[in-house]
Amino acid sequence: MKIMIAAAGAVLLASAAQAQTYPARPVELTILWAAGTAPDVVGRALGEGMARELGQPVLIMNKPGAGGAVAYRYTANQKPDGYALIMNSNSISTAYHTGTLPFDYQSFTPVAQVSIESPVLVARADAPFDDLAGLIAQARRKPGELRVGNSGVGSHLQIASEAFFEQQKVEVNHIPFASAFSITSLLGGDIDASMTLPGSVAPQVAAGKVKVLGVLASRRDPSFPSVATAREQGYDFSADMWRGVAAPRGLPDAVRARIEQAVRATVQSEDFKKRGLANGFQPAFLPHEAFANVIAQEDQTIAAALQKQGLKKSP
Repeated sequence: MKIMIAAAGAVLLASAAQAQTYPARPVELTILWAAGTAPDVVGRALGEGMARELGQPVLIMNKPGAGGAVAYRYTANQKPDGYALIMNSNSISTAYHTGTLPFDYQSFTPVAQVSIESPVLVARADAPFDDLAGLIAQARRKPGELRVGNSGVGSHLQIASEAFFEQQKVEVNHIPFASAFSITSLLGGDIDASMTLPGSVAPQVAAGKVKVLGVLASRRDPSFPSVATAREQGYDFSADMWRGVAAPRGLPDAVRARIEQAVRATVQSEDFKKRGLANGFQPAFLPHEAFANVIAQEDQTIAAALQKQGLKKSP
């Protein structure tokens, strides 16, 4: 017993000593998306703020591909010492449950939630419907004919889109696109509506080319403050997309706490809020334990949705 207590005490002391010297060199923050995309812009803003808080550079590593699987594989194979971090999202669960990733969210230590994004259903400005009720009525008049775009099979937006229309018991033609082409196809008349994110469509809305029919999230989006949520329009549905910071499993608690503090200070800063909102992100800090609960609950929700849609390949 004394040996066990002594060993535990040694581990705690080592962890505390590591936290006192952390970070002693630059830290990597891996982004799931390509340079120049909205998540990359916000990830870089996060990295800049964290660098100020930590006193060391935060190096952005862009590793897009396979719905986030490339980035998750890379980070999971790094040492759990706090020098390899990833800006994760709901995609950790979609990638695992669709068979793209051989391991799930439990291969990472969640540090803190950074932001949320609101899926929105949009249509061309000249569409014959102005809200979710109008869109659903149109779908009921022409079962299976209404073409609704999303950002790809197994993506958060595809899962949310299918789940929403299934809840309303209406049949639509779901069409997956690479995210960059969904709005282009909408404007070109190839689809009638699209499930997308504010950062992808805000310029077209401002230009009067696209209108937002509803916000499929737990609260209104600052990018479109006059547009009601699905719940406000009478539909009990929300599908917030979260992003946060995680590290390979096994990160010492004291180091995690140090990183969490840097994330908190950055996300709550006026500079980050301004840059986040400009790119369609709502700063929404959550500490380690609360963030861990969000990830676990979301994993169950995504697994159930994919099972229902016939896309689940994980155990």
